[in-house]
Amino acid sequence: MKKLLITGSSGFVGSHFIEKYSSKYDIKTFSFRKDDLSTLDCSNIDVVFHLSALVHQMAGASASEYERVNVTQTLELAKKAKKSGVKHFVFMSTVKVYGEETTSVYTENSECKAEDEYGKSKLKAERELLKLEDESFKVSIIRTPIVYGYGVKANIKSLVNLVNKVPILPFGKIVNKRSMVYIGNLCHLVDEVIGTTEVALPSVFLASDDEPLSTSRLCELIAKSLNKKVYLIKVPFFESLLKRLKPSFHKRLCGSLEVDNRITKKRLNLSNPYSVEEGIGFMIKGENSLE
Repeated sequence: MKKLLITGSSGFVGSHFIEKYSSKYDIKTFSFRKDDLSTLDCSNIDVVFHLSALVHQMAGASASEYERVNVTQTLELAKKAKKSGVKHFVFMSTVKVYGEETTSVYTENSECKAEDEYGKSKLKAERELLKLEDESFKVSIIRTPIVYGYGVKANIKSLVNLVNKVPILPFGKIVNKRSMVYIGNLCHLVDEVIGTTEVALPSVFLASDDEPLSTSRLCELIAKSLNKKVYLIKVPFFESLLKRLKPSFHKRLCGSLEVDNRITKKRLNLSNPYSVEEGIGFMIKGENSLE
């Protein structure tokens, strides 16, 4: 049984991973908020799964704070792990390293042009981690789009609440494409990455469900899982007005951010265990609710 050290274990991804794989791995946790790195013993750890991060903040955070949490802490942990004999360091990154919303499709090999401080800090951490990689210390980077599932918060939760309460929404015929990844599919990918430490694979992996969703289609799937009737209407000038008055909201609602992770799937011989429709259903009701 491999021994894992997981940081950020109380977060959305960490808690789901531990719940699903606690019987497969011997899991130890570490919190940068509660624990002292100088006292951390990594001598008997096989894999470090680093989830702890300062994530994208709508209100904004300083560049120095992103640097401290996402770069400095990450490298301190990685260097300690390497010195202690840990063989594999798995780093949870983000598609924000590529840049912002676009009509093009990002792949594992796309050029990275991070624009906001969150994306820049994650990209810098990736690059510095790869400098530590050698034959005895493997680094795996997993880039994720929006992660969703039961208990998710932030924008997805707000959209679920909106669909649940308002039967008529001005989101008809929005034709954007936005990739997301269901938490069960992401945890499955992480499990596969952890299991391939002896295989010569590229260091960057890309997580995604099998198909992107438009905002209109996402609302329809949410309504279906809620057993709600929702009418999505197209309002003239809605998008252009929203773009002018609320550009950040327009970007999230109407912008496209699509990824193609076929390279990752081929290298890992990976298939997603859950479809998008199943994932949305499980997000609403939990994995034990659907037959």
